[in-house]
Amino acid sequence: MKQTIGTVVVVIIAALVVLSLSLFIVDQRQNAIVFRFGEFVSIKKEPGLYFKVPLIDNVRYFDVRILTIDTAEPERFLTSEKKNVLVDLFVKWRITDVRQYYVSVQGNEALAQTRLLQTINDGLRAEFGNRTVHDVVSGERDKIMELMRARANDDAGKIGVEVLDVRLKRVDLPQEVSESVYRRMDAERKRVANELRSTGSAESEKIRADADKQREVILAEAYRDAQRVKGEGDAKATATYARAYEQNAEFYAFYRSLEAYKASFKNRSDVLVLDPNSEFFKYFKSGGKPGK
Repeated sequence: MKQTIGTVVVVIIAALVVLSLSLFIVDQRQNAIVFRFGEFVSIKKEPGLYFKVPLIDNVRYFDVRILTIDTAEPERFLTSEKKNVLVDLFVKWRITDVRQYYVSVQGNEALAQTRLLQTINDGLRAEFGNRTVHDVVSGERDKIMELMRARANDDAGKIGVEVLDVRLKRVDLPQEVSESVYRRMDAERKRVANELRSTGSAESEKIRADADKQREVILAEAYRDAQRVKGEGDAKATATYARAYEQNAEFYAFYRSLEAYKASFKNRSDVLVLDPNSEFFKYFKSGGKPGK
């Protein structure tokens, strides 16, 4: 009885081992190729549980998600101006035909990436050779990327993959060229700055000279007008005095004498030495009538 139970257990275990060797799972991220004695048998594209002949069939899985090629070091290309530029790029691709992919590159992802990069680099070399630095940096950058994607995708179809996108992350000048360009730009900016300063100084002197000229003209015109107004005022004052004198000469003489007295005896310390019979004191004598 015990021997029978042991035999059953062994049979069950063997059956489980055989079953485990006969089953394989394909998930939604993968495709699988079934080989028998190294020869292609079938492709499993739909996710699920599949059977194979144990110890005879073997299964190889391939990732069909979108993959990325990101260059570790920038590549150097030559423009139509014979100037070197450094280009850093990345590529988005995926497997579309698993069988063709296996036949072309033995299902080796590194070989597939190398081939794609060679195709893209050859295309970029040709495109950059027909364009200037300005074109590849900004002017036609989008156009170059689309051309590279289309060209790489045509070649990629031969190995069972699809190129979804090619992006130029950075297009820059080499370090030694960048420093030279920077020094040249710095010198050019300084030259322009000096020209602007010189032009500004010349304009400043011109404006200052014109302002000084206008100032002198304004002062001269103001002095002329002031003198004219003063002359007109003096003329009017003289005419007024003359009319007043004509109306009452005696009163006018008396008024002028009072003004003279006020100016002469303004301070107590003032001293005036005159002959008592002088005309200056005529209005201190008998009401200012002569001969009295």
